Amino acid sequence: MEETEVPVLIVGGGGCGLSASLFLSDHGVQHLLVERHADTSILPKAHYINQRTMEIFRQHGLYDTVVERASSTDRFGRVRWQTTLTGDGPLDRRVIHEMDAFGGGALTDVYAADGPVLPYKLPQLRLEPILRRTAEERNPGRVLFSHELVSFDDQGDRVVAEIRDLNSGEVTRVVARYVIAADGGRTLGPRLGVQMQGTVKMADVSTAYFSADLSQWWHEGTLMTWFINPERADRNFTLLEMGPHWGRQCEEWGLTSFLLGDADRADPEAVAARIREVLGLPDLELTVHKVSQWTVEGVLADRYRSGRVLIVGDAAHRQPPTTGLGLNGGIQDVHNLAWKLAAVLSGHADDGLLDTYESERRPVGKRNVDWGLAAWFHHRVMTEAALGLGPHVPPERRSSAFADYFEQSEAGEVRRARAAELFGTHRAECQAHDLEIGYVYEEGALVPDGTQAPAGSPMGTEYHPTTRPGHRLPHAWLERDGRRLSTHDLVGATGGFALLTGPTGAGWAEAAEQVAEKFSIPLTVARIGAGAEYTGDSWADVREITEDGAVLVRPDNHVAWRSMDAADHPAAVLTQVLSQLMDHGTPERP
Repeated sequence: MEETEVPVLIVGGGGCGLSASLFLSDHGVQHLLVERHADTSILPKAHYINQRTMEIFRQHGLYDTVVERASSTDRFGRVRWQTTLTGDGPLDRRVIHEMDAFGGGALTDVYAADGPVLPYKLPQLRLEPILRRTAEERNPGRVLFSHELVSFDDQGDRVVAEIRDLNSGEVTRVVARYVIAADGGRTLGPRLGVQMQGTVKMADVSTAYFSADLSQWWHEGTLMTWFINPERADRNFTLLEMGPHWGRQCEEWGLTSFLLGDADRADPEAVAARIREVLGLPDLELTVHKVSQWTVEGVLADRYRSGRVLIVGDAAHRQPPTTGLGLNGGIQDVHNLAWKLAAVLSGHADDGLLDTYESERRPVGKRNVDWGLAAWFHHRVMTEAALGLGPHVPPERRSSAFADYFEQSEAGEVRRARAAELFGTHRAECQAHDLEIGYVYEEGALVPDGTQAPAGSPMGTEYHPTTRPGHRLPHAWLERDGRRLSTHDLVGATGGFALLTGPTGAGWAEAAEQVAEKFSIPLTVARIGAGAEYTGDSWADVREITEDGAVLVRPDNHVAWRSMDAADHPAAVLTQVLSQLMDHGTPERP
């Protein structure tokens, strides 16, 4: 049997696994990716790429390619509730409520101030080919689709796995230092006894993906539109643009409904008939591509590391699609993990650094799962309350409830005003800016400074930039030699640290050069302020240190440590800080 040795084996070639491959390549880590499917996703699945993920893509040279295919906030930055897509009755095609969402409308300036890029919309069906092509370019011959994991054995100092080529049947033995489980929890987690804890099987949902020309009826501009039929609840559905063009030019759609049975899903004609029925277009020409059945759940792995296996993405956390924290969270998992693997494999850090992946990312995973569950439960209750619907309302009263809502009278105006208050609570799902970029690591590969985190908003809508250790580095535009760049650009894509100080922080700058040589790590020094090599007024608004203080930033653009002002022996301080960051000890493992 042929044997291959690699530092890292990635099991799973979805959005999370392919991202892990890209990041490891940029960090110079050799690896092998195996994926049992012959190609990338045939389903659109996740479609919102949040601001933090777009920042990560920008760091790793993917931003322009993604943006070229994606829809921008001016095209999708609202959510809408509407009665029907079609029809000419008094209650048809009526907008019930709409609001800015996900960085669109009035939110755009807020998001733009807090990051170098905005969110975008691009379904996994279109994102994953970009990730695969780039991963193959950066790691030629070692991104293998149609290859499945047959067995694996964690031998303490290495993992021995058997991989089968599904085309030839040939089995290869792979010996790896570490394994990334990006398989959605299908193989490695269950074999390791990882338990998924939380709320399971809340609902079974069907989503039909189809092509049709809806330009005559489509009211564009939303990430998603919820249709709440005034006559029949069984004609409620959610409709989303799936590209490849956007707005009225969109060719492909995702329609989500709770009412497709097993027999219907197996019959394309039955699915097509159901789509025509709920859309109110009995003669619509359409092509059904696929129907997916998915279970709404909110579960979290009881651990993110098992020996030499690191668990990421859907294998570590699964939650409702509300707030779009699934794929985004998975990509952010491997972004956190990649630089740590690079540091350990290069000998710059102890194996214990990898334990900080769990201590940092699992609390974020739990918060995302909890938030997604709360948003899912709240959504239906909110809608029913706003419109005066619910289980207590008999079907024959349904249309009159809508008529009362739209009534042009003082009473109708009061109903709509009350409803707007209720619909406004949806901002916890679609305006949760702090969930997207404000998450924090309270313990891990960082040196706490004893300060308190900025007070968050209960609805997750208010992000407060801070250089407190564990937080994402605040974005600020800088200029050097006529070139505009973000503070995020200082770490680069290849695994370096950055030390940000002020115009009077020469002591930190000199110390950083000594310490970087001592630890053999890339460390960019940026002196920012009047008379320094970097200038930029907005940095002073978010730095929270004096002009002779310093902020140390990790390769994933999270703050590792800061000093509010100068130190008597800056080289000794930095040496101690980096030693603490990179040496977490190696606990005995079973």
